[in-house]
Amino acid sequence: MASSNFIDHVRIYCQSGKGGAGAVSFRREKHVPKGGPDGGNGGKGGSIILRGNTQLWTLLHLRYKKHVTADNGGNGSGHGSSGADGKDVILEVPLGTIAKDAETGEVLLEVTEEGQEAVLLPGGRGGLGNENFKTATKQTPRYAQPGEEGEEKTCVLELKLLADVGLVGFPNAGKSTLLSVVSAAKPEIADYPFTTLVPNLGVVSYRDHKSFVMADIPGIIEGASEGKGLGLRFLRHIERNSILLFLVPADADDIVKEYQILLNELTKYNPELLDKERILAISKCDMLDEELIAEIKMNLPKDIETLFISSLANMGLVELKDAIWKSTNK
Repeated sequence: MASSNFIDHVRIYCQSGKGGAGAVSFRREKHVPKGGPDGGNGGKGGSIILRGNTQLWTLLHLRYKKHVTADNGGNGSGHGSSGADGKDVILEVPLGTIAKDAETGEVLLEVTEEGQEAVLLPGGRGGLGNENFKTATKQTPRYAQPGEEGEEKTCVLELKLLADVGLVGFPNAGKSTLLSVVSAAKPEIADYPFTTLVPNLGVVSYRDHKSFVMADIPGIIEGASEGKGLGLRFLRHIERNSILLFLVPADADDIVKEYQILLNELTKYNPELLDKERILAISKCDMLDEELIAEIKMNLPKDIETLFISSLANMGLVELKDAIWKSTNK
């Protein structure tokens, strides 16, 4: 997935359709000179609807759609004829899309399932024709309802990736390499920071034909919660993950300090992330002997399960998958 094609934030002005007006009409036939009211109802205005689509992974197709306007409902007419309903506008979006009010930041809705349809802006209701207002004492009502106005709002659509496991680590911690080894995903890998500029998803095969989804989130740096580096742009993708897999390389100057910095950035961004299951994986461990591993273990935090892995040497990956599966199926 090219970085220029991964769009996870778009701003769109939306306007739903106005309802059609009800008709004021009376039945007039040759042998019925004083027929009763027969004004039909106005049609409903078109709505703006979001629909979940598992074939989409980005909001790229909506990037240049700055205005979305639904059709107005048709006016009612005589002989009890109702106006046509305005055509809805359906925007296909990837699962994990959230719609917000651009002015207030209020979350309006979210789409998390295939085929789920959520009304972003409802169309206005059609007005009632005068045939609806006939009573025993008022046989010839000469009024009808106008249609309701549609709604207009500038909305922000944000994508938060849906994955079972989110990889959290500094740039060059080995997240992309791990994802490429345990799944069929092919993220760009190189020995320099910020190789990964967009989130990558991979389906990880497990025992007995089971599987889970892992997301490689672009590397976090200290200050990311304030917008430094790739900052807030990608931190939101971690919010939807069931488990956070922290990756710290074995050659880090201070493994515990790096883990604490990562945890601190996530906490400052969203304290609720602390409620998620966490696993710590020490990567690039093919360079360590048993004595060094034992020494490192002595200083590791006691409140998190820790594993020693090497993606290149295929070391500890089976145990890592077991730990992830156990955590996601508690």
